[in-house]
Amino acid sequence: MIKVTLPEVKIWLDTGCGRGQLVNKAAGQFPDTRFLLADPSSEMLSLTKKRLCGFPPDRVRFIGAFGSANLSGKVLDKPQVITAIQCHHYMDAEQRKKATVACFEILEQGGMYITFENVRPVTRDGREIGLDRWGSFQLSQGLNKEVCRRRRKRFDKAYFPITVTEHLYLLADCGFRSAELFWLSHMQAGFYAIK
Repeated sequence: MIKVTLPEVKIWLDTGCGRGQLVNKAAGQFPDTRFLLADPSSEMLSLTKKRLCGFPPDRVRFIGAFGSANLSGKVLDKPQVITAIQCHHYMDAEQRKKATVACFEILEQGGMYITFENVRPVTRDGREIGLDRWGSFQLSQGLNKEVCRRRRKRFDKAYFPITVTEHLYLLADCGFRSAELFWLSHMQAGFYAIK
């Protein structure tokens, strides 16, 4: 997506960076881009710093242990790209909106926000079928039934997915001029929004 839309991106913020896999991969594809990283977990940031220790400080800078909702005032440069991958579905509706607004405010005018999240099927049947398929996949990958059962019980208790339509409305409500679904697979989706 970024190669097509903003191939000359100078500053890219990855919020909820996890173990730094995205930045590790993207840094090779975007040699002139400076990456800013944040994650609410200081333990995760420690792992990420080890993974990315080969990059010079002018290429990779760690903002700190902050979630998206708390980044305002901590990111002084205006990124042209902000990615939030699998990190906002743990928030309730109010926190998710606060996080999305913070990303909007930090983003440079004309910049792109990309988020991937777990999504809620529209119907109860859709949810049950989706969770059944997910469980079946996990079993096929060698996980035991008890682990699959515990993961299934986390839906609406440890993470709070919203529908694709709700995602698009949220992005528009936060001020993005364009918001689109660009990837959907089972109960996960990717969205982009332009400021």
